Amino acid sequence: MAKKVLIITGDAVEALEVFYPYYRVLEEGHEAVIASPKKKVLHTVAHDFVDWDTYVEKQAYLLESHAAFADIDPADFDGLIIPGGRAPEYIRLDENIPRILNHFFENNKPVGAICHAALVLEAIKNKEYFKGKTMAAFSACQFDVENLGAQYTKETLYVDGNLVTGHAWPDLPGFMREFLKLLK
Repeated sequence: MAKKVLIITGDAVEALEVFYPYYRVLEEGHEAVIASPKKKVLHTVAHDFVDWDTYVEKQAYLLESHAAFADIDPADFDGLIIPGGRAPEYIRLDENIPRILNHFFENNKPVGAICHAALVLEAIKNKEYFKGKTMAAFSACQFDVENLGAQYTKETLYVDGNLVTGHAWPDLPGFMREFLKLLK
């Protein structure tokens, strides 16, 4: 039976971390809805390491969002994916994000969070969802994971209950494999 997956993001989302999950969900015969602070054409970015101590950011593809966060009823969805990039820095400030996130955790629905997505999870006031959990995230987000009350792992992929977490875009094949297992 086809499922419906919500992908929440915004401008400066890491291109691979939004396109890969979006197309994998569609490839499996499910519906994927991309939501952002407002319905618009999003600007994606490509993050890579060249010879700096941190990643560089380059403009990537344009991507149409299907809905604004305010118009999302999370009860209509079977799973949630949160891509990384810089979008998590500001989408977590949207007043609708806690409502959306809480629904998925309260109902134990699959949640996939990769790279900087841990920043978005901080919008949830009830940190009990993360107590005793282990999570992967981009290494610069270790303190954010720990501030959630979870244990940070250096493993590049981790599944803990309904939560699939990954380090960065090179981990997308395993991340999506595990997310899709939970979705079934």
